[in-house]
Amino acid sequence: MPDVSVTWLGHGSFRLDSPEGKRIYVDPFLNGNPKCPESELEPERVDVIALTHGHGDHVGDTVALSQKFSPEIVALLELNEWLGTQGVQVPDMGPNKGGTVEAGGVNFTLTNAFHSNAAPDGTYVGECTGLVLTFSNGTAIYFAGDTCVFGDMQLIGRIYSPEVAVLPIGGYFTMDPREAGVALELLGAKRCIPCHYGTFPVLTGTPDELRRHASGVEIIDLQPGETTTV
Repeated sequence: MPDVSVTWLGHGSFRLDSPEGKRIYVDPFLNGNPKCPESELEPERVDVIALTHGHGDHVGDTVALSQKFSPEIVALLELNEWLGTQGVQVPDMGPNKGGTVEAGGVNFTLTNAFHSNAAPDGTYVGECTGLVLTFSNGTAIYFAGDTCVFGDMQLIGRIYSPEVAVLPIGGYFTMDPREAGVALELLGAKRCIPCHYGTFPVLTGTPDELRRHASGVEIIDLQPGETTTV
């Protein structure tokens, strides 16, 4: 079957195309994202939006995109409810950690993550999550979301065996390259797409620094707007 294409849109935002051609956005922070390419600011279609948590730099353009394209939404229970109050067409009940839902022919599993959380208006929207996307061709991609490293990443690796781990490396708000190196050891992932760095001055981690802490792991150092296949 065809590969999964993964395009980094800067910060923690990604666009994926499934083997069946479904277009998936993870944390679509487009307008207001200083690293998002101009050509990506106005998507041509959106089939699924999956969110790790409610901060404005991750919820991003979800409400506007949902009103325009009516995509399927994958978000934690409380965040799902908040989106509904913003006029987004959401499932009757969102999943919680450990739960798996299908959207666009892809299985989305919510995992643990350690980070603060609130909607852009300050509303409590549950805890933060990571996401494991499992595609019809068997490919599994782990999006850690905003988090520090934690020991139970070993369980994520054991249960889901992701081919690629998408990890934040900027530091300050999330793990830095040193912690990300340990995360890759725990996950057992052989490929990593770093993100959540360089957007703002405090996010100082770099892919080169990650390489020094992740021996034997292929670091896929995308530029914003660049695509790789998995």
